[in-house]
Amino acid sequence: MPDKFEKLLIRVLQIMSAEPRKSFNYKQLAAMLELRSDELKQWLRRELERLADEDKLEETSKGKYRIKPKTLFIGVLDMTNNGTGFVVTDELEKDIFIPNRYLNKALHGDLVEARILRDRPGRNPEGEIVRIIERAKTRFTGIVRMLQGFAFVDPDDPKMYKSFYVDEDHLNGAGDGDKVVVEMTDWPEKAGSPFGRVIKVLGKPGEHETEIHAILDEYNLPYEFDPEVEMAAQKLPAAITRDEIARRRDMRDRITFTIDPVDAKDFDDALSVRKLDNGRWEIGVHIADVTHYVRPGDVIDREAYERSTSVYLVDRVIPMLPEVLSNQLCSLRPNEDKLTFSVVFEMDENGKVYKRWFGRTVIHSDKRFTYEEAQKILDDGKGLFHEQLDVLNRMAKKLRAARFRKGAISFERSEVRFRLDEDKNPVEIYVKIPIDTNKLIEEFMLLANRHVAEFVGKEKKGKVFVYRVHDKPKKDRLDELRKVIKKFGYRLRADNDRSLARAINKLLEDVRDKKERTLVELMVLRTMSKAVYTTDNRGHYGLAFDYYTHFTSPIRRYPDMMVHRLLQQYLDGKQPRNKQAYEKKCIHTTDMEINAQHAEWDSIAYMQAKYISEYIGEEFDGVISGVTEWGIYVELVDTLIEGMVRRTEMINDYFIYDPDEQAMVGQRTGKRYTLGDDIRVRVAGVNLEKKQVSFMMADDFSKRNGTRKKKKKKKSKKNKSRNTKR
Repeated sequence: MPDKFEKLLIRVLQIMSAEPRKSFNYKQLAAMLELRSDELKQWLRRELERLADEDKLEETSKGKYRIKPKTLFIGVLDMTNNGTGFVVTDELEKDIFIPNRYLNKALHGDLVEARILRDRPGRNPEGEIVRIIERAKTRFTGIVRMLQGFAFVDPDDPKMYKSFYVDEDHLNGAGDGDKVVVEMTDWPEKAGSPFGRVIKVLGKPGEHETEIHAILDEYNLPYEFDPEVEMAAQKLPAAITRDEIARRRDMRDRITFTIDPVDAKDFDDALSVRKLDNGRWEIGVHIADVTHYVRPGDVIDREAYERSTSVYLVDRVIPMLPEVLSNQLCSLRPNEDKLTFSVVFEMDENGKVYKRWFGRTVIHSDKRFTYEEAQKILDDGKGLFHEQLDVLNRMAKKLRAARFRKGAISFERSEVRFRLDEDKNPVEIYVKIPIDTNKLIEEFMLLANRHVAEFVGKEKKGKVFVYRVHDKPKKDRLDELRKVIKKFGYRLRADNDRSLARAINKLLEDVRDKKERTLVELMVLRTMSKAVYTTDNRGHYGLAFDYYTHFTSPIRRYPDMMVHRLLQQYLDGKQPRNKQAYEKKCIHTTDMEINAQHAEWDSIAYMQAKYISEYIGEEFDGVISGVTEWGIYVELVDTLIEGMVRRTEMINDYFIYDPDEQAMVGQRTGKRYTLGDDIRVRVAGVNLEKKQVSFMMADDFSKRNGTRKKKKKKKSKKNKSRNTKR
């Protein structure tokens, strides 16, 4: 085909692709392309017929064609708790809905190929799984249910919609009711359930260690390090030699301190502050130099890469690095010389950066502050290093304000915290709200991360690097958010990315002191795309940064170690590294981060269920956080514990679900329960194994039980108030 005709054909396909639902005949296309000669028009007619014969175009009526819609997509299956799923793919605005009958043995998290069967405007396209490309996992935790000569293992994960068939030869000593780890071995074509074998017996359901180890096994998290890793860490030299100090910028004379949570054991970042003769300030952001000790490809590095991140369960930490590194050699403990990788800024008190320097340093921390200790010094206006803390705090507020002016989104999601007794039982749940010193540390870590990414991305163009990127929200998720907040009288008006960020910030500010705050914040979070690691910089939407990376936590995040190594190589004038290899590492570390998040959430849900199990029959104030056809979800105000009031347990009326209004409506009384409503509930039951809490309406509970049920454990009002501290 001559070049002229090839370019014309490309233009034809571009026009048709821009409006994939519209059909065109050759005359319409010729007019749009301004083709006047009969020869060209006839050529176009023949090409449309040829493309239809090759199945690239669809003939919708005689002589009219449109782009044949793509029907096969690759994505990840995200199961719901009711046995249906959605295939999440970057190729479509909306996820593909997969009914249970079309799952075709695919499981939650699997990489699959799906075919669209129906695509109706305004709704998710409906499809079927046609191929399982890669299983997300083959090991699951669950409870053994013995039958005659065989057993089933009922999975803990509510998104696992099938039980495992296990014959008696593969029970590995497990008995009826035991909690086990089962490995899927096969799923025969005509079998209703997958086949499996028990590979580990964890213990009896409901026991603390059994349930925590079940979480670790569910997410394939290691209990401990292999002996060879521990041995390699023990052999690392603790002494810092004069030669090593001579190779670094010596900053031991600067006032330097760390600010961390009260229960922190590893301190991977410190700040130094020095007033300069020109009236500006030298601010050092010093990060533990993990890569000085951990060399690429050694046994510690391989283990750190496999783990990719430290995992913070409620009652324990699963560290990325052995303790001798995380808590000793690399931890920036006070009154010790430490090796660091630093970003040193020259700044004024408005937070403007005039100069920056990157490199390896040696520091000496003068003080280990907790957030609360440093905050008290700021509040009192006096105390150790008050001047330095004060100037950092004023700079941080200016940096924070500047971020929001540029379109950063203001998330201050409250965190659930626990106080445990010596047996690791939760005796108090409280909600931790960020204070100024939390924000101070956050701003200087963000500043260092951004400048490291800018340095490589702008000044070292073409160099391979690891970025932390965050895409803007998808349209369908924004539409869902708008639908929910409309019920509370809010609007989300935006014409572009920046105005959208401003609108989201205004929404978050408007709900700050309202009962619907937690619900709306959660909905906004669900609207956001997931932040990921990648070598392709696309900016960070939530922070409003064009360049961003993770440089500041190499003790607990492997991507930060990659960033340290790449940055040093480029400071040394070395050439770009293998982009494909680094992208593969980015995908792995992103996956492991998500895996760790889910384990942490399960740990919190288990501890919340364990805590509230002491209050069966007690009344609590809550807010409706979700409405489904099988019941309403309620989040308790003081502890953020979420549980369900099942529709079948709502005995005061016959309720049906209104999906358009996301409401449960009483058919006799007209009573409506909808998102964000205040509600008074009683704790009806707790399933520790499934980490599930059941509520009943307070009035319904009393009617069903005749009288108010006694507390399981007698507690004074004073005690109760303390245990639900905000």
